[in-house]
Amino acid sequence: MDSGIITILLPLALAIVMAGLGLELTLKDFARVTKHPKAVFLALFCQLVVLVGVAFLICKLFQLPPLLAVGLMLLAASPGGATANLFSYLYKGDIALNISLTAVNAILSAFTLPLIVNFAVIHFMNNGDGMGLQFAKVIQVFIIIFVPVCIGMLIRRYSPSIATKLQRPTKIFAIVFLIAIVCGAIFQERENILGYFAQVGLATAVFCVASLAIGYFVPRWAGVSSFQARACAFEIGIHNSTLSLTIALTIMASTTIAIPAAVYSIFMYFFAVIFGLLLNKYAPQPATT
Repeated sequence: MDSGIITILLPLALAIVMAGLGLELTLKDFARVTKHPKAVFLALFCQLVVLVGVAFLICKLFQLPPLLAVGLMLLAASPGGATANLFSYLYKGDIALNISLTAVNAILSAFTLPLIVNFAVIHFMNNGDGMGLQFAKVIQVFIIIFVPVCIGMLIRRYSPSIATKLQRPTKIFAIVFLIAIVCGAIFQERENILGYFAQVGLATAVFCVASLAIGYFVPRWAGVSSFQARACAFEIGIHNSTLSLTIALTIMASTTIAIPAAVYSIFMYFFAVIFGLLLNKYAPQPATT
């Protein structure tokens, strides 16, 4: 990709996407966490601890090359995507819980993502010759996640009518932007893409299925209702691959690190639909209250 597009347009476009996420959030969404502390804690524990551990084991099991392993860990460290709410709606999950999880995850990831990525760089690349997220890069990650979300929330707070009008265009933009950077990353690595798919395709598919399964079954085993467990599953299974791709291409300046997120973007909606259909067919009907 052209360096100007990578360094200027990609972060700007991601800022619009993250601001669009903020347009759907209010302070009440954070306060609502206290009403369902068990479901929230389990979802965050699965997202930030269990899933990161699973990604690490997958990297080891499939013996991924260092850059691809770092890319998968970056993907695991990314928060849930905004379309998780849509899947909760389609497959009878707790949409309010999804929104609260998205709100908390978006803020936490500004701090947890650099820690996880730096661990991956140190472990898989022996510190990677400056590839890790040093302090200046950590600040960039914080700004690219936190500031646009806050701007979107401020618009929602002080101009709710404008926020409502902007929600649909920003969602459409987010989808188009994701497709564009996936295609761009694949085109950039077109000579190596078949090799990358062979190396990381199965690992990424396993990670996708594991994300959805862990997100649903761990809360269920802990006594959380199917209604809320569905929300947890889609929040954990639908990663913000747009964020992963942008960080890989801009802050880390590596198309190869972006490949796992690009491949995941192809798989995750397909697997999420299948998972939702299986839940509706075989899982107990969720409560409506």
